[in-house]
Amino acid sequence: MAAARLVFSLSLPSSTHGINRKFQPFLLTQTVAPSRVRALRCQANPESSEPQEKLVVDNGSTSETSPATKEASSGFPESPNRDVNRRVAVASVVAALALFLSTRLDFGISLKDLTASALPYEEALSNGKPTVVEFYADWCEVCRELAPDVYKIEQQYKDKVNFVMLNVDNTKWEQELDEFGVEGIPHFAFLDRQGNEEGNVVGRLPRQYLVENVNALAAGKQSIPHARAVGQYSSAEARKVHQVTDPLSHG
Repeated sequence: MAAARLVFSLSLPSSTHGINRKFQPFLLTQTVAPSRVRALRCQANPESSEPQEKLVVDNGSTSETSPATKEASSGFPESPNRDVNRRVAVASVVAALALFLSTRLDFGISLKDLTASALPYEEALSNGKPTVVEFYADWCEVCRELAPDVYKIEQQYKDKVNFVMLNVDNTKWEQELDEFGVEGIPHFAFLDRQGNEEGNVVGRLPRQYLVENVNALAAGKQSIPHARAVGQYSSAEARKVHQVTDPLSHG
């Protein structure tokens, strides 16, 4: 189909900095059928000997433009897909929550779990292994907080070291409370193979304190690296409010 040709001439009477602007006649060419305009070309007078300039306008109905071309023409990088960003954000939140739960809550390890796996005190003193005795209470916040760490250490050394749990609310252990000088809980007493105390750690302290002391017991060393360390603890005097007399009801 023959192209339609329209010729326009435009002059601007105003001047910029004393220079009169005059536009030469230009040709508007429709290169395809009127029903589907693909491109328009605007050029200077074809009869002029001056350099010609062309302007191509694409309606984008069927043509494909690469991302690089779009970025170059707009001057700004193309924005990432919002749906992808949303999925990445959700995945990050889920991963962070899973990490928090695994490190802080340790999948629900509690004092009850520690008590269930602990050895009876009398048996621990007679089997020839070193022993860690923890004095605790169900109402002790620090005791509950340290339960996951204690459980991990117990699982690592249970073949070489005894782990005993004594509940300070149980009046059965009044003599042991006095013997070990328990004033705050959790109170960890470290006993050698003969049942002699080598030292104790009280309250919330870095996990490494317990690990290094238990490791020294398992290796049969003469002393432990942290023989006397005290952190934040709950007062053992509060046991008087929670005391029970049934030896079978608590550890």
